[in-house]
Amino acid sequence: MSRTSLELRSTITPEGVLRINLERVSVPEPAAGQLLVQVEAAPINPSDLGLLFGPADIASLKAEGTADDPVLSATVSPQGLAMVQARLGQSMPVGNEGSGTVIAAGPDLQHLIGKRVAMIGGAMYAELRLISPEACIVLPDGASAAEGASLFVNPLTALGFVETMRAEGHKAIIHVPAASNLGQMLVRICKDDGIELVNIVRSPQQADLLRGIGATHVIDSSAEDFREKLEEAIAETGATLAFDAIGGGEMTSTILNAMEAVAVRKMTAYDRYGSAAKKQVYIYGALDTGPTTLRRGFGFSWGIGGWLLFHFLQRTDPAVTQNMRERVTSEMTTTFASHYTATISLADALKPEIAAAYQRKSTGAKYLIVP
Repeated sequence: MSRTSLELRSTITPEGVLRINLERVSVPEPAAGQLLVQVEAAPINPSDLGLLFGPADIASLKAEGTADDPVLSATVSPQGLAMVQARLGQSMPVGNEGSGTVIAAGPDLQHLIGKRVAMIGGAMYAELRLISPEACIVLPDGASAAEGASLFVNPLTALGFVETMRAEGHKAIIHVPAASNLGQMLVRICKDDGIELVNIVRSPQQADLLRGIGATHVIDSSAEDFREKLEEAIAETGATLAFDAIGGGEMTSTILNAMEAVAVRKMTAYDRYGSAAKKQVYIYGALDTGPTTLRRGFGFSWGIGGWLLFHFLQRTDPAVTQNMRERVTSEMTTTFASHYTATISLADALKPEIAAAYQRKSTGAKYLIVP
């Protein structure tokens, strides 16, 4: 026996066409160790957009299909196709996280029927999701679907930054761009935990936003004295670890050079290899998909790496992960609260004008899909 669920899918054809459509899929009844959840809310995160649109030309988005079977399409350049060879022709489910109500369960999990849960694991832009309880957080009674929809990706990423800092022996963090939903969570975490945090934003308005929630060190990258202020903040906090969601361009290089400039001030003698202070930047996003440019003025004691939540969770002590999840649950309406610009349906997600809006990744603009 099975049920039918409407599910949003993304396909890139070998001919260079992106197709986003709704498909009817069969969902089996849950077996032992499984929950069947009616999805009630799922956020659109930057990590979802990468799978949803791939390297498609957003300016070419157009509506196709029919009213009953809508399709959103766009063109993909030959260069873009070369980047996604492994997914060509595949109908890919989308949506990293979401929340909903358990409507059926395996014989060992009957006590969870009727409970609302937060979930992670992909394929959340759908009406139904078959999932294991290990990929869920049972929400407190009375919690809304919107409150539970974004309890994994941003909250666990922000907490993961702090755990990485501690594990690697750093004392403070630099974050860019810091006015995002995730960035605001990190401000609250660091304030509560007594951790120094340097926040890099892109405008005076974003700086005011973060100061309004308690941020101490906020640096505006659009200001003429940006580099000077960045060095001052690093000197005050001792930050030698940064997390950069921009990826492309020179921000990673700028941060490393500022860390080195501060470290050199403490040296008692010249060293042609620069300071021995270890400087680390993790790139965890691709808001700029261009090349990462390094202007080498930061000595030889440095590192650049990729940071991904799912990889972090795989290698982290389960006890640490469990503590993180418990903290997220207890602070879901405070530290880890998310706010949404708009609520849209699965069908709305296929409308070109709406898709163009939610894919911009604008600070303060977060969309919630309600299947």
